[in-house]
Amino acid sequence: MTKHITTLILGAGAAGLMCAAHAGPDTLVVDHAKAPGEKIRISGGGRCNFTNLHAGPENFLSENIHFAKSALSRYTQWDFIDLVDRHKIAWHEKTLGQLFCDISAKEIIAMLLSQMQPADLWLQTEISDVTHDGSHFHATLTRQGQATRVIARNLVLATGGKSIPKMGATGLAYRLAEQFGHRVTDTRPALVPLTFDGPAKAQFAALSGTSVPARVGCNGTQFDEGMLFTHRGLSGPSILQISSFWREGDTLSLHLRPDLDLFATLRDRRTISGAKALTTILSDLLPKALVQHLAEATHITGKLADQSDAALRTLTETLTDWRVRPTSSEGYRTAEVTLGGIATDGLSSKTMESAHLPGLYAIGEAVDVTGWLGGYNFQWAWSSAVAAGRAISQP
Repeated sequence: MTKHITTLILGAGAAGLMCAAHAGPDTLVVDHAKAPGEKIRISGGGRCNFTNLHAGPENFLSENIHFAKSALSRYTQWDFIDLVDRHKIAWHEKTLGQLFCDISAKEIIAMLLSQMQPADLWLQTEISDVTHDGSHFHATLTRQGQATRVIARNLVLATGGKSIPKMGATGLAYRLAEQFGHRVTDTRPALVPLTFDGPAKAQFAALSGTSVPARVGCNGTQFDEGMLFTHRGLSGPSILQISSFWREGDTLSLHLRPDLDLFATLRDRRTISGAKALTTILSDLLPKALVQHLAEATHITGKLADQSDAALRTLTETLTDWRVRPTSSEGYRTAEVTLGGIATDGLSSKTMESAHLPGLYAIGEAVDVTGWLGGYNFQWAWSSAVAAGRAISQP
């Protein structure tokens, strides 16, 4: 059986569904999953952090830091918020501009499915034998044991990256991009917990479940958000953020309680609570389990009144520049996104179309554009998808 269409979109995730909504009629979206938008469904604890009020080019990593500017400026977070409002989906801002559905991420999926009509959607479909004959793309799509040869003028790579393989991530977009002459940058897990070996792993495992506000820095970049100790190492928003900038062998600087001037606070407490143990006072400022760990590691003892300014300064310097060296990360298994991807030098920043193979497009996470934690990667999915969809639908 042979099916002739205008546009074949590989991937029914955020970018693929959004692109279908703008690509015009005679569009087919295919995915191997049982349901569309699975990463949307599980994101944000089931409420989907669908964009960020502060989304801009400065919140993205790429070989070419300017590449995302065009798409992000032509379809902004305000455009997506307007779409959400028109579909009467209630939402709220959580922290740092992060927007979530009040009820369920499934509302976003339903909205996208309604927007993409009358495009077709084939789920539980295997993709193979993707080729180009000089004018059209050919692909064999198999579902329910039946193979269909699809011939399309346009092919959109929207299958994402390698993150969360249990949901079917395979890196298919990278393989097809290379097949059609595109370069793929080095890829690695991003927005991912970091892990330790040896004594550090054992020490942090004892603190598993303990969280604390922290400014985490590495390679000239730092983030102020929560940090969480796990049985394998460190997690929490600040760690996930810095993981995109960290590389094996790098050391992290942990500034605990960046919202407080710890030295001034301890010095003031010395005046009114000097008779109390230093660890007792610290436990008012930091989790008790963490204070106990630090007391053993740095020999914190005695009453607060016994601490000179110099001693307090030394202590607070330790608490505001605690150096740790992760061994690795938890990998693609828990990474929210993939850093790197299809190189932007082979794509148009305005249309996301291949520079040397007309009709081939790459969008979303498959492209070497990676956002910060907090709704930025969804915004890139929406913006890049609209750029491609509008280009495809133009006569």
